[in-house]
Amino acid sequence: MAFTTTMLSWSIIDFGKNMKTAGELNNALNSVKWATDYLLKVTAVPETVYVQVGDAFSDHNCWERPEDMDTLRTVYKVDRAHPGSDVAGETAAALAAASIVFRSRDPHYSRLLLDRAVAVFEFADKYRGAYSGSLRSAVCPFYCDFNGYKDELLWGAAWLHKASRKREYREYIVKNEQLLGAWDTINEFGWDNKHAGINVLISKEVLMGKDDYLKSFQQNADSFICSVLPGTSHPQIQYSPGGLIFKSGGSNMQHVTSLSFLLLAYSNYLSHAKKAVPCGGGRFITSTQLKRLAKRQVDYILGDNPLKMSYMVGYGVRYPLHIHHRGSSLPSIKAHPARIACKAGSRYFLSPDPNPNLLVGAVVGGPTNISDAFPDSRPYFQQSEPTTYINAPLVGLLAYFSIHSVA
Repeated sequence: MAFTTTMLSWSIIDFGKNMKTAGELNNALNSVKWATDYLLKVTAVPETVYVQVGDAFSDHNCWERPEDMDTLRTVYKVDRAHPGSDVAGETAAALAAASIVFRSRDPHYSRLLLDRAVAVFEFADKYRGAYSGSLRSAVCPFYCDFNGYKDELLWGAAWLHKASRKREYREYIVKNEQLLGAWDTINEFGWDNKHAGINVLISKEVLMGKDDYLKSFQQNADSFICSVLPGTSHPQIQYSPGGLIFKSGGSNMQHVTSLSFLLLAYSNYLSHAKKAVPCGGGRFITSTQLKRLAKRQVDYILGDNPLKMSYMVGYGVRYPLHIHHRGSSLPSIKAHPARIACKAGSRYFLSPDPNPNLLVGAVVGGPTNISDAFPDSRPYFQQSEPTTYINAPLVGLLAYFSIHSVA
């Protein structure tokens, strides 16, 4: 949820004018505030972040409507004795990014968000450790952070620097660049790994003619671009025959939307700076090429693919009908007032019938493998499950391409 909030905020910061033109800015703002109100509640106790409600094993053992849930509502937290620098660092990033969003719209709320971001980041940095180490039995295997916490500390500091303009965060970034591995896995970006995002975010300052001593982050961002684009000398990303970015592991669309957002954001920074990306062998990648690739990914999601199917539920003529989502797949309270118990929902989970409730706008995990195949089946959760962290980066992309065409 914190990563979702950060990405929605970044979308508004970079593409809010496009959202306003499209008449969607207030919806985006409301979505961010819904999340930050929650994040303020879970960080209200000093040096503590409440990170999970519910027992993952009992929740996954049932297929129930939210209204019928009777599984454990255990609350888990990270604190001084049980550190979680990754989840706390991302929460600090979300609060800091959102403080920028509300700076001119609600100064008092913005200040509250920034002050809390500062406190949460100090906790994350002072008591270092991964939350999946401190809370392993509660959060693993479902919500483990496989990439560690170092990237979230840099990510949180980068957003605090952007939000506060304080020298201490700039110095923290410079001091910890090597220690926290800013150059590590530079072509990864998502809720678990922030490296590519860190480099693109900080690069804006360099490309705008500020903070030249952060030049190494721009070099990392350039390397990220060269590792993603097809046809470069050292590509690190695969593409399906239909042109979709593909990375191994589950829920591929999370990589597609997150990486595409970075391509678009960086293309805008390059365009304003009148720069291109050197990728070796005399090849330079222009901002227009980055926009084309990002748009190609968005078009694929919306139906321009070998299956001629939109991966956004409710959009287009053909879209997933059997998504892995409890509220969508079970009959509504209005249609079925009686309680549906834990295992009683299994027959709906296994039913070949389409979901009775359309989760409009949800984007699912996408094709099974690099062949562009898609099963549209609830049990194939890695392909058919929608998530907020897939949708959030797509908001900025859609806002931009709803207004701008790419030649």
